[in-house]
Amino acid sequence: MLIATKFGHAYKNGKRDMSHEDSRPEHIRQVCDDCLRRLKIDTIGLFYQHRFDVNTPIEDVAGTVVDLIKEGKVRHFGLCEISAETLKKAHKEYPVAAVQSEYSIMFRDPETKLLPVLKELGIGFVPYSPLGRGFLTGSITEYTQFDPKNDNRQTLPRFTPQAIRQNLRLVEKLNAFGRTRGMTAAQVSLAWLVAKYDKIVPIPGTTKLSHLEENLRSTEFKLSSADIAELDKIANETPIAGDRYGAQQAALVGK
Repeated sequence: MLIATKFGHAYKNGKRDMSHEDSRPEHIRQVCDDCLRRLKIDTIGLFYQHRFDVNTPIEDVAGTVVDLIKEGKVRHFGLCEISAETLKKAHKEYPVAAVQSEYSIMFRDPETKLLPVLKELGIGFVPYSPLGRGFLTGSITEYTQFDPKNDNRQTLPRFTPQAIRQNLRLVEKLNAFGRTRGMTAAQVSLAWLVAKYDKIVPIPGTTKLSHLEENLRSTEFKLSSADIAELDKIANETPIAGDRYGAQQAALVGK
């Protein structure tokens, strides 16, 4: 069993401080030891830096994780929402096993710079929100009500009623594509993603067994190069309304 977890959150008075990240070497070590104790394991399989810390050079971060690997506390080094340039710097210090960043047919920015570097260096890619935070499942409408206490989508520009109304056009096109192939929009989205790189392992979240089974069945479908080209064309011709994050959260990614 390989357990993946992260370091890098900053805290103030016991609560998450969203204003900055904390990847100081001493903090990385503290988080590592705390995780080992709480999870009751001897080794963390994959230790991700949650977000780039502008106050700590990536070389120092990598060096600290390397020491933890030598000590047997960590097996592999990972990064999240990192720029291609920073990824190269980290990889020079120690081979990065995997990068976790948002990537879906609804958000294709990684294709420009990050994905080519991952392919060049042979690094695994773990896309989060591969179904657009539920949008690509077809379960979101302009009348969807998000729980203000437990669902942060209400704070995201992409999920205002106006943005949802425009973005539903992409879901409609994916449904039409899948209908002739016996696939749901979610399965089309996941199959498209997996076809983009042989080291991609998407992590769609779900709270229902039926959705988990639906997602797993996407592995039964193999899209042809013509299918991929058609889906790329659909995505290119269907602009997405609304940024994926608000200004504060956007400032913490892609450094």
